[in-house]
Amino acid sequence: MTYRLGLTGSIGMGKSTTAAMFRDLGHPVWDADAVVHDLYAPGGAAVGPVGAAFPEALRDGGIDRAALKQALAADPGALARLEALVHPLVARDRQAFVARHADRPLVVLDIPLLFESAAPPDLDGVAVVSTDADTQAARVLSRPGMTPETLRMILARQMPDVEKRRRADWIIPTDTPEAARAAVARIVKEVTAHA
Repeated sequence: MTYRLGLTGSIGMGKSTTAAMFRDLGHPVWDADAVVHDLYAPGGAAVGPVGAAFPEALRDGGIDRAALKQALAADPGALARLEALVHPLVARDRQAFVARHADRPLVVLDIPLLFESAAPPDLDGVAVVSTDADTQAARVLSRPGMTPETLRMILARQMPDVEKRRRADWIIPTDTPEAARAAVARIVKEVTAHA
């Protein structure tokens, strides 16, 4: 039986780097953000329904994420409508991924807003990546175009790190790559020992 491990964490906590560590150990990783990107790309399954609901976001046969963000900001009810269109497509992709890897002892489901989701997927356990607030802020503010105000706005929409840590089965400290790698190896060992 495949163990379905949810991997989550707030912005700047090192989730993508940590997901790569699981992948490097040979465990399949499903990336929710990458799936949404593909769904919005020309030919993606979300282009038709999202383009119909938000025509201002339709550009060159795909969904322009910046234009979609503006449409969402202008209409308080728009996010719920968007999620109703996109979440079932994302869930279907995730289920197909797990089914494709049913012979593997562990699959990792990289879901940034796992705890914030109204309908979280069925998981066997959750690992949260975490570091201190200063390191988090430094990482995020080093990104192109990121400002302290934008970071505050993003964090206001995310569950506080302390609450994510409380809900997690495992906490992966990402203060250093070595600490994260050691935690990943420990999780893999614990999970696959029972497979």
